[in-house]
Amino acid sequence: MNKLVQVAAPVIFVVLWSSAFIAAKFGLSHVEPLTFMASRFGLVTAIFVAIALITGARWPKSVRGVFDIAVVGFFLHAIYLSSIFTAIHGGMPSALVALVTGLQPVLTAIASGLFLGEPPTRPQWSGCFVGFAGMALVLSDRMSVDGVSMTGIGLSILALASISIGTLYQKRYATDMNLITGSAIQCATAFIVTLTGAALFESMVLVPAPAFIGAYLWLSLVVSLGAYSLLMTLIKHGQATKVASLFYLVPPTAAVMAYIAFGEEITPVAGIGILVTAIGVALVVFPQSGRR
Repeated sequence: MNKLVQVAAPVIFVVLWSSAFIAAKFGLSHVEPLTFMASRFGLVTAIFVAIALITGARWPKSVRGVFDIAVVGFFLHAIYLSSIFTAIHGGMPSALVALVTGLQPVLTAIASGLFLGEPPTRPQWSGCFVGFAGMALVLSDRMSVDGVSMTGIGLSILALASISIGTLYQKRYATDMNLITGSAIQCATAFIVTLTGAALFESMVLVPAPAFIGAYLWLSLVVSLGAYSLLMTLIKHGQATKVASLFYLVPPTAAVMAYIAFGEEITPVAGIGILVTAIGVALVVFPQSGRR
């Protein structure tokens, strides 16, 4: 990637990914989570397949290639998002879900050293923990024990494990996938998984309210097509720990968006947390070379 893309891509990714939580707040009040996910991934799969057919994009040449891409779709699309949306829909405070899943950069940093041969430098380790501390400050005034359950905690941990596994697996086995056809396979996998879950556990009723339609189109066309494509590109060209650290910026960015969209207050503590989070991410993304 050239310098401009290297700078712009992470910024655009964080903004788009953060916007998903705002859109979800609108959409989940009108539809159950797995039904929402299935309808979203069905549309996105159709779009990616159409683009692939029009452009003549390259499909994987082996069954193993399809399998590796599908594994990423299973963890990174289906399980991660379904766990988060189901936990929040079940009453789990979104701040607590964000805090648990916010451990991902630390978990990814540990696993990267063990499985990818990308051990973090000392500044990167420091950045991981500073970033988590800053994110915790941002979320601190939104913490609540109301709605906390073992199911919600379990789903949050499942989401944390899934996005970490998906990121590492993508980096290890599927970085050479074609972005269009690979995304089609990943979304098709997520569609099958979430549709099965919705058929087994939900009523599969869609309420076509304007808020749902707007959230559905935004999540499908902008977040799934845009943010996920950027994520795949960033994983392909960047160190796993660096990419994972960007997720620290999601709660602060979502907090700013919630202030704009819903008038939710950003307290002084949260403001300090945003600054601390930015410092932590900078330590990970721009570490001093050669230090361990």
